[in-house]
Amino acid sequence: MSNEKQAEQMRSGNGFIAALDQSGGSTPKALRLYGVEENAYSSDDQMFDLIHDMRSRIVLSPAFDGKRVIGAILFEKTMNRDIGGKPAAKCLWDDFGVVPFLKVDKGLEDEVDGVRLMKPIDGLDDTLKRAVDAGMFGTKMRSVIDAASPSGIAANVAQQFEVGRQILAHGLVPILEPEVTISISDKAEAEDILLAELTKQLDAMPADQQVMLKLTLPSKANQYKSLVEHDRVMRIVALSGGYSRAEANEKLAENTGVIASFSRALTEGLSAKQSDAEFDGTLDSTIDSIYSASVAG
Repeated sequence: MSNEKQAEQMRSGNGFIAALDQSGGSTPKALRLYGVEENAYSSDDQMFDLIHDMRSRIVLSPAFDGKRVIGAILFEKTMNRDIGGKPAAKCLWDDFGVVPFLKVDKGLEDEVDGVRLMKPIDGLDDTLKRAVDAGMFGTKMRSVIDAASPSGIAANVAQQFEVGRQILAHGLVPILEPEVTISISDKAEAEDILLAELTKQLDAMPADQQVMLKLTLPSKANQYKSLVEHDRVMRIVALSGGYSRAEANEKLAENTGVIASFSRALTEGLSAKQSDAEFDGTLDSTIDSIYSASVAG
């Protein structure tokens, strides 16, 4: 059974979830933004060592604590490593009071019917067992919506809930992330269809189960208010989705009860070349701005 203290922090804690889960495909870009060019490493192992150093530096910074950062999403390679001399999930919870989540998806299929579904997640039951053993509270998995396609969005949401049931069976809380691409012309219509499909799937869940949702900041403020209040939703978190941090924070503050789960917007402005004082100062002001927007709603 999930740790009740962690569940309570997720339901009602003030703060946001840090997304530290860049995977193989997005790691070079994340490192480049951090000031580490591709000529600084010559293998995947070296690349993952460098991104682990970046994540460890963030987690071990005095700016990063359970008072403002209430959860963190980790890539599987991070779960398998130590931070500060302890297994990553234990370090997060035991030392900083930050609830750990594991990214479990294996990337996206090509677009069909206006959506990109998740690729099959091979070995998921084994991964989930290891996640439980490692002290994870929950998981996260992402699929994408690129058009206001009723049948595509229905298939996307159905897939998220189908895998979500498998995750719940292991005693973990899934964060379902059907991301709506922010640049599409019919974004608001897609979000109306998404709301209806999410509601239908949530209503069909057993009354004693809860999931979390990670959703694109909506075109209409409080688009997902009915889901914030749904008894099968533990928490709704928002992704920055390509908005700048300032824009994402502004939109977030308009959505009551929704908190941030930012990735790129969290690491914006951080650099490998910064001194610890500069790094910690930049991260502190970043965390403060995202925290303020998360509690404003």
